[in-house]
Amino acid sequence: METNIKHEETVTKVMEALESIRPFLNKDGGDIELIDVKENTVFVKLLGNCSGCSLNFSTLKLGVENTIKQHAPEIEKVVSVE
Repeated sequence: METNIKHEETVTKVMEALESIRPFLNKDGGDIELIDVKENTVFVKLLGNCSGCSLNFSTLKLGVENTIKQHAPEIEKVVSVE
């Protein structure tokens, strides 16, 4: 039961992190969708202009991953799925 509560807390923190960076992605015609959180890994999907952008790796690592780790330090990595 405690594991499930911790998982829900982590998902909430990740969602808050994504909401904080969403305006920056939207400004460039992009967006992001949370797919799943498993153990210490977050799976996201870049949408709109972000999905085909040549800078999406930088956006994912420097923007998304860093922001998520600030909100949820237990997260070790963020993976983009297609």
